[in-house]
Amino acid sequence: MALVSFLVVLVATPICRAVARKYRIVDRPDDFLKPHKQPIPYMGGVAIFAGWAAGILLGMKMEGYPVRPFVLGGILVAGLLIMLVGLLDDLRNMPPRLKLVLNIGVGLLLLWVGVGRDSFHVFVRASVIGESGDPTLQWLELMFSVPLSLFIIVGACNATNLIDGMDGMCSGVLGIISLGFFVLALHLAVYAPDQALSNERLVLALAMLGAAVGFLPYNLNPASIFMGDAGSMLLGLNAAVMILLFADPGIIRWMLGAIMVFGLPIADMMLTLLRRWRNAQPLMMGDRSHFYDQLVDRGYSVRQVVAISYGLAFGFAAIGCGAVIFLRTRYVILVCMGVVIATMLAVWKFRMVALLPPDERPYGAVGHGAVATEQRSHC
Repeated sequence: MALVSFLVVLVATPICRAVARKYRIVDRPDDFLKPHKQPIPYMGGVAIFAGWAAGILLGMKMEGYPVRPFVLGGILVAGLLIMLVGLLDDLRNMPPRLKLVLNIGVGLLLLWVGVGRDSFHVFVRASVIGESGDPTLQWLELMFSVPLSLFIIVGACNATNLIDGMDGMCSGVLGIISLGFFVLALHLAVYAPDQALSNERLVLALAMLGAAVGFLPYNLNPASIFMGDAGSMLLGLNAAVMILLFADPGIIRWMLGAIMVFGLPIADMMLTLLRRWRNAQPLMMGDRSHFYDQLVDRGYSVRQVVAISYGLAFGFAAIGCGAVIFLRTRYVILVCMGVVIATMLAVWKFRMVALLPPDERPYGAVGHGAVATEQRSHC
């Protein structure tokens, strides 16, 4: 499956690049958020979708490996929709609120086909009432599962979108993350009683791995094509689905492990939002507050920053996989808390959420809580 996804993306990307050039679907440079020297074609996300979909379709057709066609088919449709939302945003710069509403709509579709419907069960089972068969408790689980799952889906789509700001960054990082998901899925496949669910995790992890790695040769610095929101949001959706599917056994450590594997995009998103809040910037406005932007500002080259990011992504994935495979749940929780604290200390030590100098603050803001008097579009 990974090989098929890889080959499809490898072939489809030059075709999408040629179409984008012909119809001038390009990302034009500016003096702030887009520092590349010349217009770069978009539509890499369409190629990524083609490879990802090919891998899933192959997984649905393989004999001897049962899956739930309704669930994988629903995930495939959701992936198509989120890719189209991202592509429309690439072409027309969609208003953030409309984009959020459409993301929620895709999340509701996933819930309808069964993905994430019982996500809150991992927290109920970890509590003293976890084994209760009370129907009221089941309704409460569903009531909390819906917002939790939507939060994970929307959050993951936006986290991968935010980390897609440098040549080779998103595709390489998500390739490493998908490899971590595959390790967790393979381990669970040996012990989990639900063979269909185990196979679905393996299919999605391999499809994501092949699609991300297949796009990487065209996206490494200097990139000849960008994936755009169409690709980054699709990869984020797949990651969110994987996290929710790891919650299905009802054991919280597998979900925590999957979240830890996805740790680098989460950390960058939290860092970005915190820095924007401290500097009184609109949370939905693009800026150069990402950790990779700050590394470039400190003198590192693009290739060095991407290599550092790959190392960080591998570190998060290794910790997430190692902790949940070899440790008990109580120790997994301690490891996760330790990683969070270590990340916060590193952010504080390297002053990555420091206030900007007064002359660099937007709209004359003086700190968190100031009101912006002008709107700038999020590019």
